[in-house]
Amino acid sequence: MVAMEGNGGADKITIGVCVMEKKVFSSPMEQILERLRAFGEFEIIIFGDKVILDDPIEIWPNCDCLIAFYSSGFPLQKVQAYAALRRPFLVNELELQYLLHDRRKVYEHLEKYGIPVPNYALVNREYPYQELDYFIEQEDFVEVHGKRFLKPFVEKPVNGDDHRIMIYYPSSAGGGMKELFRKVGNRSSEFHPDVRRVRREGSYIYEEFMPTGGTDVKVYTVGPGYAHAEARKSPVVDGVVMRNPDGKEVRYPVLLTPMEKQMARDVCSAFRQMVCGFDLLRSDGRSYYDDAACILRKIFLDAKAPHLSSTIPPNLPWKSEPVQPTEGLTRQGSGIIGTFGQSEELRCVIVVIRHGDRTPKQKVKLKVTEEKLLNLMLKYNGGKPRTETKLKSAIQLQDLLDATRQLVPPTRSGRESDSDADDIEHVEKLRQVKAVLEEGGHFSGIYRKVQLKPLKWIKVPKRNGHGEEERPIEALMILKYGGVLTHAGRKQAEELGRFFRNNIYPGEGTGLLRLHSTYRHDLKIYSSDEGRVQMSAAAFAKGLLDLEGQLTPILVSLVSKDSSMLDGLEDASTEMDEAKARLHEIIISNTKAKDTERSAEFPWMVDGAGLPANASQLLPKMAKLTKEVTAQVKLLAEGEDEKLALTSSFSKYDQAKALGKTTIDVARIAAGLPCGSESFLLMFARWRKLERDLYNERKDRFDITQIPDVYDSCKYDLLHNAHLDLEGLEELFKVAQTLADGVIPNEYGINPKQKLTIGSKIARRLLGKILIDLRNTREEAISVAEPKFIEDEAIFLPTKEAEHQQKIHARNEDGRRSSSTSEKSLDQEDEDDRETKYRLDPKYANVRTPERHVRTRLYFTSESHIHSLMNVLRYCNLDECLQGEDSLVCQSALDRLHRTKELDYMSNIVLRMFENTEVPLEDEKRFRIEMTFSRGADLSPLEDKTSESSSLLQEHTLPIMGPERLQEVGSCLTMDKFEKMVRPFAMPPEDFPPAAPPQALGYFSKGAGVLERLASLWPFHKGASATNGK
Repeated sequence: MVAMEGNGGADKITIGVCVMEKKVFSSPMEQILERLRAFGEFEIIIFGDKVILDDPIEIWPNCDCLIAFYSSGFPLQKVQAYAALRRPFLVNELELQYLLHDRRKVYEHLEKYGIPVPNYALVNREYPYQELDYFIEQEDFVEVHGKRFLKPFVEKPVNGDDHRIMIYYPSSAGGGMKELFRKVGNRSSEFHPDVRRVRREGSYIYEEFMPTGGTDVKVYTVGPGYAHAEARKSPVVDGVVMRNPDGKEVRYPVLLTPMEKQMARDVCSAFRQMVCGFDLLRSDGRSYYDDAACILRKIFLDAKAPHLSSTIPPNLPWKSEPVQPTEGLTRQGSGIIGTFGQSEELRCVIVVIRHGDRTPKQKVKLKVTEEKLLNLMLKYNGGKPRTETKLKSAIQLQDLLDATRQLVPPTRSGRESDSDADDIEHVEKLRQVKAVLEEGGHFSGIYRKVQLKPLKWIKVPKRNGHGEEERPIEALMILKYGGVLTHAGRKQAEELGRFFRNNIYPGEGTGLLRLHSTYRHDLKIYSSDEGRVQMSAAAFAKGLLDLEGQLTPILVSLVSKDSSMLDGLEDASTEMDEAKARLHEIIISNTKAKDTERSAEFPWMVDGAGLPANASQLLPKMAKLTKEVTAQVKLLAEGEDEKLALTSSFSKYDQAKALGKTTIDVARIAAGLPCGSESFLLMFARWRKLERDLYNERKDRFDITQIPDVYDSCKYDLLHNAHLDLEGLEELFKVAQTLADGVIPNEYGINPKQKLTIGSKIARRLLGKILIDLRNTREEAISVAEPKFIEDEAIFLPTKEAEHQQKIHARNEDGRRSSSTSEKSLDQEDEDDRETKYRLDPKYANVRTPERHVRTRLYFTSESHIHSLMNVLRYCNLDECLQGEDSLVCQSALDRLHRTKELDYMSNIVLRMFENTEVPLEDEKRFRIEMTFSRGADLSPLEDKTSESSSLLQEHTLPIMGPERLQEVGSCLTMDKFEKMVRPFAMPPEDFPPAAPPQALGYFSKGAGVLERLASLWPFHKGASATNGK
């Protein structure tokens, strides 16, 4: 098929389109050709598949300029012969298109031209499954020629036409693999939780995976002087393609930094491909097509008719009337504490959230003398007899399991009464270790860990007979397990994320998605190192951003771990020990004044506030009921072997496969087994430990630190194991709850001043980071509000003069903000640099203030940090340096917090910063802070059994309480006041450790494989999906 378009072709430049018809008639190509046609200067000749494939090149139509690029079935060599015969002007060079079939050659070419490439290594096989001595694979890494790539890493076929790219995840995040592929329907990736080993059937490139915040940027050039970038949701998160009502993938134009523009220019020149990536454009991004048509017109005229003017006409011929931008984000005030008028805009959301419902945390301690276990310790500590060993990886835990299986008989002998009591206990603990290690079907460091600490040594002759060496003869084994996020915890986190999406951000139910999709939403999620906290963060992100699929890819793509900010109590351990000692004294001696709390105007100010008056009488009752429940669980454990034989299909419960589930395992419940992965043996071990630790009969002493653990186990079993009908459990729960409501808050300080001291030590780093978040947001908002240099957004890349002007402006801006910038850490400056990579291009924006961002920071942590942060917020005015200042929390909220005994699973503290754009910049009321909190899922499993919550109880899930105000309605807590009150307890910015040296070239140097991915876009047929590699 030969199509001739235009009138009077003799006076026109002929443009040949030698491309497969599937590409020619794609919407992006049609948009470009339509605009070129409208200039009236060109004759467009579309060759068509029949001509390209069947006809000899001698009868192909003549043309002045040729657009040709490879796609599936395209005879590149034949087209090269035509170009040599007719010698048209080539928009895209043909010879270098061969490079793009082999990713190895792409990398080599990029390096040849000095363009940075990601850290990578090649595995070349001559035939499938060839064993290579330079390639090593272990559980959480691969090693190629001595270069190690830790999971998560990316695996790409060397064949550029093979779009099946794999990302392998570490066991600490749940393991598994995500496969990226060209879009099929609404999916561009799929997660395989059971795949843990890499492919071996071909040759591959391995490179490190770099999270990109859940977004993917595509870049398009038209000649070396123009680059356009669009962002979309990355396929590595959940693989679901975000589409508009017309079914097109949603993408939003974003600004490139000058360095990124230079990189686009370099890549375009290196591969000599002027026109790139048209098939990836969204159909509603009209301005890009205008730019592309204008630039191509200039290229064609300069090449074939330089005597004609290539100046862009003032009125583009295809433009009929200007398109009015639609109004975007609706401005509104707070949706929680009244409305403050249309002049207010949300600027920042900071949330500190406790993890979701979990299994009880457990610990087993036993002294071991068995040679198999001591040898295992030496194997993994480098043979050092006095060095502690930690076992977390699957290989290490499997070795330990193999050893314990040999040391523990498969069933009880029945003659244990004749043995020594200590031996019986030792064997039972080894049996418990074995049961824990066998739990779940396979290992993952996110669930359990073992420590082996040498205790005793002897001198033994060296094996070579020369001299002596030490050898351990006894070690302390500590196995920590449990504390795993339950199906209910995942459901709670996801539901809370959904609630935030619909209620915390402006808009009618879709405010957050609207923000996020236009890349005005600057989101970062942080988590402590605990698995339950990480998975809570991932599940929350799933609900917040309306994602699909399993949690592991979401966790790796969106959640950053920061244990130094969100983990640990070491800094306040001394003060907490003092508080617990004083608490024990108050409870046992009943020294708390009984009338003080009733008569005091501020009942929370007295020592031990909230403790029940009859606490000393409740302790013996608690010990008695605990013993009775333990006896019942023991009977269940003794019959477990027989029960499991009848229900063998339920004996293994794969926690990894359950990672994405939010429903109970109905089959296990129906079989009369404990919920989740716990066996009766482990359930009995849990209760027996509580019974022994709560009350020491020999010393006649109660350990009040066990009260929260007893309460924790009671609540867990009432919620998840109610079908076991343990007699006395409900009564024990009521007693334990009464005591725990008084004990838990007082463990973080026996009175407000001690609470403030402990809270400031635990949350010091977190408070410092929150202040940095708020300051950075304020500075960004002020810089947008002030008159400033506006970068020229012409269709061509900036000239050197324009770039020089940008640098001068940047220096001026730095000078203006020097006072505040000096307070930022290097870590934060680097973070700000990274955050600019998805800046929305105002040219394409249909929002009122596209330069403004809403900054969201989510911090997922444990109960200790929630209590600590809350104590600082409500008691900060008690510090000597703030004498006379009012509390940040109003009187009614202080009273409500005193009556709030528990900050339960998914409890949270929310800070939202608003900017009043009608108030002068220098007015302190320009920025205000709104504070709310939620008690989380603090309902009792015994409450409201007749209400709507009964259906949730059947699903083993408790509802999460809604947000409550910490300020009076209509009050205005200014940013300045908040900063003044919190600063004394926060880590100063200069104390934050410096960040790693920033990468050289912004976004493109940070994404794994993104440079090669960018190059692979150049021919029209490339670039169908994937971040980190295509």
